[in-house]
Amino acid sequence: MTPKYLTLIIAAALSAVSVSATASGYRFGSQSVSSQGTAEANGAEANDASTVFANPAGMARLDGKQIMGGVTAVVPHSTFNDEGSTRFTRTSTGGLTSQDDYVPKAVAAPSLYYTQKLNDQWTAGFGMFVPYGTNLSYDWNWSGRYALTNIKLTSINLNPSIAFKPNEHHSFGLGLNAEFMKASLGQGVDVPGSVAAAQAAGTSGAILRQIVAAGGNPAALASVRDGHASVEGKDWGYGINLGYMYMPTESTRFGIAYRSSIKHELRGGAIWDFSKVTTDAKVNAVLQAASHHVNSAALVELRTPETVSVNGFHQFDDKWAGMFDVTLTKNSRMQNIDIQFLGTESGDEVIRQQWKNTVRVALGANYKMNEKVLLRAGIAHDDAPIESEALRHAALPDADRLQLSFGANWKVTPNSSVDLAYSYLDFKNARGSYTNQCRPGLLTCTGNGETTRGTWATHLQLVGLSYNYKF
Repeated sequence: MTPKYLTLIIAAALSAVSVSATASGYRFGSQSVSSQGTAEANGAEANDASTVFANPAGMARLDGKQIMGGVTAVVPHSTFNDEGSTRFTRTSTGGLTSQDDYVPKAVAAPSLYYTQKLNDQWTAGFGMFVPYGTNLSYDWNWSGRYALTNIKLTSINLNPSIAFKPNEHHSFGLGLNAEFMKASLGQGVDVPGSVAAAQAAGTSGAILRQIVAAGGNPAALASVRDGHASVEGKDWGYGINLGYMYMPTESTRFGIAYRSSIKHELRGGAIWDFSKVTTDAKVNAVLQAASHHVNSAALVELRTPETVSVNGFHQFDDKWAGMFDVTLTKNSRMQNIDIQFLGTESGDEVIRQQWKNTVRVALGANYKMNEKVLLRAGIAHDDAPIESEALRHAALPDADRLQLSFGANWKVTPNSSVDLAYSYLDFKNARGSYTNQCRPGLLTCTGNGETTRGTWATHLQLVGLSYNYKF
C-alpha cells in the first residue's frame, strides 16, 4: 500500500470518528461488527479477520487470505440538568440549566482487517480500527461553560500482527501498534466573575487606571461577558499487543490477550479569545493582560490504559455455541490531565480524574439457523472508571452501563458474507459536583475555580455492518 493511499485512509477514518465513548473511559467500544453482535464476548471465537484486534493468536485458525471491512454507526442521546453550578465566587454561573443536544445526532467509525496464512505455522495480519473517541459540544452559555464548552478526541490505530502455531493445541500472537491521536478542548473564561470579585474587594482601581491610560472606556465593564479558551494537540504513539490461545479440542478454545499502554505527547497550541468580552477593544486588551493568559504552544502528556482479556468459546453442537469475555482495564494510568502552556508564566490547567481500574464482563451465544445464516446475541456490563461525583467532569460524564446486543452473519457466497449488529447501551444516571481547584488571576495554576453540579443521563444505540471475503 503506497504512503499516499495510506494517508488518505487515515484521513477518511479520522473525519468519520467523533463519538461519545461507548466503552469505559474514552475507549471506543466496538472495533468489529461480528464482535459487537455478541457484546464483544467472542474474543476466543477467532472466526474472522477481526481477531487481529481481539487476540492475534486467533489468526492461526484462519485459512487463506481474509479481509473484513466494516462501519459502526453510533446514535447517542444525552441530557444534562443543572443542580446549582457556581463560579469561584460561589455565586451562580447563570446560563442554560439544561442541555439535550450536546452530542452528535449520529456518527460512524470504520474498521478494516486482513489476514494471510503464510504456511502451516505462520499467519500475518493487519488491522485498522478506532481505539478512542469522544465529541461533546455544549452551548457556550450553559451553566457548566467554565468547565467545558466542547471536547473532541479522534484516534486511529494501525496494527500489523503475526501468529505462530507450534501445534494444534496452542498458538501465539504479537502485534505492533501505531496510534494517532488528535484532541481539542474549549471552555469559557470567567471574566465577569473576576471583575465582580475585584470590585467587591476594592481592588479594581488598578485595572480602571490601565483602561483609562490605554484610551478605553471604563463604562464598558458594566456589560462584561465571558472570554473563551481553546487548546488542541496531536501525536503518534506506539505499543504492542500479545495473545495466546489454547485449543484442547476443535470445539473449545480459551484465550488471553494483552494490549500495552501507549504514551502520547499531544503538542499543539492554546488560544485565548477576549475579543467579545466588551464592545471596547482596548478594555478587552487590558482585561486579557490582567488575566495573564496569552496565546502559546501547549502540551498534554498522557498514557493510555493497558488491558488484559480472558475469554472462552465452546461449540455445544452443530447449532449452538457459547462464549464469555472478562476484560480488566488499568484506567488508573489516567490520573490527571495537565495542560501545559509552554513559554508562558501561566501554571498548568489540571483536570482531575484519578480514575480507578475497571472490569468488563460479557456473555454471548451463536445460533446457526441454516447453512447461510448465523444469529448472535450478547449482554455485557462495563464499569465506569470515575471514583466519585466530585471527580465527574463535564468532559467525560461517564457511568456504569449495560449493553444488550444482537447480530447476524449471512453467507452471500461460499467466499463472502455480511455481518449485521445492533446494540443498546443504557448508562446509569451520572451526578457530578466537580470543582476546579484553581481560580482566575493566579500564576501558579490556570482555571476558573468553578463547580459544575448536575446530572447527566445517557443511552445510545450502535448499528454495525461489515463485509467479509475469503480468497
